[in-house]
Amino acid sequence: MPASADTPQRRLGFAQAILLALGMILTTDTLKTAPTVAQNVGGWGFYGLWVLGGLLSMVGALCYVEMASAFPDPGGDYAFLRRAYGGRVGLLFAWSRFSIMHTGWIALMAFMFADYASALLPLGAVGKVAFALGTVAALTGLNLMHVRLGFLTQAALVALVALAFAAVVAAGGVLVATGAAPAAASGPPPAGGKLSVALIYIFLAYGGWSDAATLSAEVKSERRGMLAAIMGSLTLLMVIYLALNWAMRAGLGETGLAQATAPAADLMGRAFGGVGKGLIVAVVGVSAIASINSTLIVGARTSYAAARDTAALKAFGRWDGKRGVPARAVMVEGGFAMALVIAGGFAKSGFNAMVDYMTPVYWLFIMASMGALILLRLRHPEAPRPVKTPMFPLLPAGFMALALYMFVSSLLELGVGALAGAGVMAVGVVIVLALEPPADLFKAETAKRSDALKSKLGR
Repeated sequence: MPASADTPQRRLGFAQAILLALGMILTTDTLKTAPTVAQNVGGWGFYGLWVLGGLLSMVGALCYVEMASAFPDPGGDYAFLRRAYGGRVGLLFAWSRFSIMHTGWIALMAFMFADYASALLPLGAVGKVAFALGTVAALTGLNLMHVRLGFLTQAALVALVALAFAAVVAAGGVLVATGAAPAAASGPPPAGGKLSVALIYIFLAYGGWSDAATLSAEVKSERRGMLAAIMGSLTLLMVIYLALNWAMRAGLGETGLAQATAPAADLMGRAFGGVGKGLIVAVVGVSAIASINSTLIVGARTSYAAARDTAALKAFGRWDGKRGVPARAVMVEGGFAMALVIAGGFAKSGFNAMVDYMTPVYWLFIMASMGALILLRLRHPEAPRPVKTPMFPLLPAGFMALALYMFVSSLLELGVGALAGAGVMAVGVVIVLALEPPADLFKAETAKRSDALKSKLGR
């Protein structure tokens, strides 16, 4: 039977899916995280850790691809967690993604765009908040128009960001070729360097691959579409990040990169002068817009899926068939992100406050999702799985251990913002306990099979 127009449609082709998935992961994070990584890891370990981060991200992504291909749903992680642990855990995840992870990320990128724009415009503190609010509001409006506008805008923005990153790599090549770059250096890790801190920032740059699972109900190829989208985008991303980090480290030197506050701007300025610095501001702006746009697309779909399954939230769980978007969920997502922008305006650095706010909760639910894969494989062996995680259950169990390490490290290494995120999640626990949760799918399906067996035996 054909899908209803009031539910997600399989509209995304191979190229669109890769570009959209890449846009969920590819941001200018690496332009801000590279100095922190260089401060904590020296020599060839600097490059090795970026490769390790990419490969480990692929392991985690492969686990998500199995779940997304077996149980396609616009809720992504929400659907997996609900099926594995029950409706209340799924609803708590949806709340945490809505109030902490996705809206926090939107606010973070809006702050970054405003910070860079202030280098060209005299915005001031209040002006930065207004600029960030305007950015979120404009992109929320764009995503309310039609699904094709959101998807096509994302594809165009990702292509522009990739071209701009190529210019940064070219700048490093120019400095090396002309002999203007400092001499290469290698040696032991910097004194006082922490591997855990470097990993937090590297995984922040690679983060977003779990979000692509929300596209599982909209990719045309039901069998291999998600595998191609997520693994293809991560492969491209690792190549891009390695090239960018080589350019910054080669062009500025190991010490220069570690001490830089805006390494890409310094690099472009050395190679191309004022024009280069202006270009990097534009790169950050385009990247921020692309990231906010993709997060609005993904976040609204998770909120829609949770509201669709929860009686008290039905008003927000409607799919606008004409526009192809969960319109009310988009509006709520954008509105909460704007509230976080206002709250972040009182912090010394809105960007850093949002990193602290999101990170521990993100790793807590990554750990839960890896456990969900193991449970779903055991509970639903009959489900068709076009993609299976190899070395099961070692790979998901190993990634669970990594997620636990990252969760503990983020709580210990980050600031009070991490406690604020935990507090908002605690509010979610109260809300979830007060609401009637979505039905426990495992219990419902078990009861259905039992009834069918009884009916068959009764004949």
